[in-house]
Amino acid sequence: MTTTHSPLLALLALTFFTFGATAYAESDDEADGFSARGELGLVVNRGNSDSESANTRVEGIYSRGDWSNESEAVGVYSRDSGRTSAARFTLGNRTDYSIDDNTYVAAVLRYDRDRFSSFTYQGSASAAYGYRVFRTDRHRLRAEIGPGYRISEVRDTGERDNQFIVRTFLDYRWNVSDSTELTNRFLVESGKQNTFVENGLALSVAINSRVSLKTGLTIRHNTDVEPGRKNTDTLTTINLVYRFTDR
Repeated sequence: MTTTHSPLLALLALTFFTFGATAYAESDDEADGFSARGELGLVVNRGNSDSESANTRVEGIYSRGDWSNESEAVGVYSRDSGRTSAARFTLGNRTDYSIDDNTYVAAVLRYDRDRFSSFTYQGSASAAYGYRVFRTDRHRLRAEIGPGYRISEVRDTGERDNQFIVRTFLDYRWNVSDSTELTNRFLVESGKQNTFVENGLALSVAINSRVSLKTGLTIRHNTDVEPGRKNTDTLTTINLVYRFTDR
């Protein structure tokens, strides 16, 4: 039996291509405060059943003075016995401007395309007022709230579901030890027809200054979905993370 691996190979190729491009950019921008890291998880099973799955994330942060910009790309793909069971791609970007040590404003963009979601795609643009609740050597917490607008397409009908939203976001980081970090990111995009909620919990353990092992649990929930589709998706990952810079 011949199994097509092109989506998986394309995802891996995109990951390593982006790794290389990000590493190249790091050499030019490091003096200006550029940092980047990428992570990859892969499972391949052969025997009585054939399955493969991969997930990848690439993040880049550039900061200069009171300004900072953070971009990320996330991909998830899974195939079981010749049938695709998961295929999702997410892009995000945020630009922050610090007003003082504790407060800042931000512009945030998010685009999500999931083959098995009730929505063909969801994209949002938001403005935010942010506050750094506390920043210590061990713990950091920031909170954001602001208005936005979301566009989406219902998969089963092809209808547009565009609406104004209120976006709230919490970002918590705990440096458990010099080599261990616990993070939790909580996002809510609340609209009149649908509310999207995502929570990402992750634990990272550094192997050395560049490489770490990361395990994570992501829960995504839409309050309004088409009949026959589930409101909640969960993703559990174990990834190898490579840091391109020392920041």
